[in-house]
Amino acid sequence: MNNILFEKLIELAIQEDIEKGDHTSLATVSSEQYGKARLIVKQNGIIAGIEIAKKVFSIIDNTLEINIFINDGSKIKVSDIAFEISGKAQSILKSERLILNIMQRMSGIATTTNTYVEKIKPYKTKILDTRKTTPGFRIFEKEAVRIGGGINHRMGLYDMIMIKDNHIDFAGGIEKAIARTNDYLLKTNLNLKIEIEARNITDIETILKHGGVNIIMLDNFNIENTLIAVKLINGKYQTESSGGITLETIADYAACEVDFISIGALTHHVNSLDLSLKAV
Repeated sequence: MNNILFEKLIELAIQEDIEKGDHTSLATVSSEQYGKARLIVKQNGIIAGIEIAKKVFSIIDNTLEINIFINDGSKIKVSDIAFEISGKAQSILKSERLILNIMQRMSGIATTTNTYVEKIKPYKTKILDTRKTTPGFRIFEKEAVRIGGGINHRMGLYDMIMIKDNHIDFAGGIEKAIARTNDYLLKTNLNLKIEIEARNITDIETILKHGGVNIIMLDNFNIENTLIAVKLINGKYQTESSGGITLETIADYAACEVDFISIGALTHHVNSLDLSLKAV
């Protein structure tokens, strides 16, 4: 985990929520009162965000003590207790909603990711996430994908080249887009992988003839054309299937022996997992 970035985002979230003070807790609970609370699981799934919760508690009040019973990535069931937090009651109350907001969404993403991962377990194919994330929350969501058994694709526009349909069209074609990309990397002395999107078998043939990439994305290919494409590429480049792939169809795509399948729904179309932080 990028600890510095996580901590900066947590501090922003605290500022957003607390700002000048948690007036409800300040009004109703003595600053001298100590207490305990437990994170209770209310839905089966995969837990994610335990390590983030530790950071949140530490930033809000480093005297809080946390006793962890279940680690990130573990399977959980209703009524499980993930951790117990003890210390100043005001600090626990300040932390409650932020902890739940982060952990419920992360656990939902980890659970969804793990469902996809298990579906293609017999195959070599790996599950990738995408940039279809919540602004300002991407690093948490991608960490949740990793916890759920998936693989993080690029974090942003800066750590990989991905030549998509609009880039190709603006550049004037596949060959020009690839050539300009390699020239750019040479001039800037950057060592970045290049992935290019193919929209049909003709695009595959053009890419193979030109070369100069690392990964070929098979965008919205059906099963028949995916099989043809994988056979044509023949291991020369890594392959990624993307677009419209569901839990019902993912095993069929994995059986085509693509290296990766990217699923935007892991982060942009997911339900949070039900968790509760209760005083004891």
